[in-house]
Amino acid sequence: MTPPKPEWVTHDAVWIGYPSHAELWLDDLDPARDEVVAFARAVHADGRGETVILVAANADSADDARQRAPFAQIVTEAFGDIWLRDTGPIVGGDGTAHAFRFNGWGGKYDLPGDDDIGRRLAAGRGLSVAAHDWIVEGGALDGDGTGLVVTTEQCLLNSNRNPGFTRDAAEERLRQDLAYDRVLWLGDGLLNDHTDGHVDNLARFVGPNRLALPEAAENDPNWRVYQDAAARAEAFGVEVVRVPSPGRVLSPDEEIIPGSHMNFYIGNATVVVPLYGTGSDDAAVAAFAAIFPDHDVVGLRADHILTGGGSFHCISQQIPAA
Repeated sequence: MTPPKPEWVTHDAVWIGYPSHAELWLDDLDPARDEVVAFARAVHADGRGETVILVAANADSADDARQRAPFAQIVTEAFGDIWLRDTGPIVGGDGTAHAFRFNGWGGKYDLPGDDDIGRRLAAGRGLSVAAHDWIVEGGALDGDGTGLVVTTEQCLLNSNRNPGFTRDAAEERLRQDLAYDRVLWLGDGLLNDHTDGHVDNLARFVGPNRLALPEAAENDPNWRVYQDAAARAEAFGVEVVRVPSPGRVLSPDEEIIPGSHMNFYIGNATVVVPLYGTGSDDAAVAAFAAIFPDHDVVGLRADHILTGGGSFHCISQQIPAA
């Protein structure tokens, strides 16, 4: 067994969740759909990128997706919400789709269909499925393709996922089920992240043994988190590349929300960076352009997707080429 391929290798396709439930999105439904389609279009890149599969939860949403995104394939499968990074399968290096248990991010959001959408999507692609009996979401892990994975203690060792899990137990399961033989443990994730600190909002591999981390902005609520993550990564021996943080991102009711440029997606042709209208937007795009000189780097607004709790990486799950 080989570990999952890193996100920068060639993809056959990508699943992207399409906002489908008006009762969850309320006034943000229509603008969130616009942001999702803009993201999907950038990843498709007029055919230079990869096949985009928009996953809609019902027939009406599928019809809406066809009208807005004629370049995409549309799949209709019932799900609770669009966060396919967490509920979709993790496709391993040998093409096996790994499906883990899912409990609504520690019991916070128990929505019908989310517990088995991963197996259904994999079956629809004709992938062999390996089912695993412990809870882990795709957004909690990020690998560099060599067997090294980064995660956070706050999420992977949280008692609301796998009670009694220790570092040793988690490392053994990661080795057995995904062939990760080295684990870089970071501490906490971003403030007010309902995922309990998913690593894909904090730290991402951008090359073998090369980790991107935010550089704190002025008055940044996560500055201690970034400082601790950088210290742990450097002590572990990985190369750290710093990119701007958007700093203090607020909801309409002035709550701090976990806006992060780290929730970017690496496509075949395009790297798509989420933007929030902060002073860091242009600098973030420039930083990722320097990291990925062989890709087009596009910054797109993700304010309305963020009202649901995530961004572009959270709503997508790539299918690596065989």
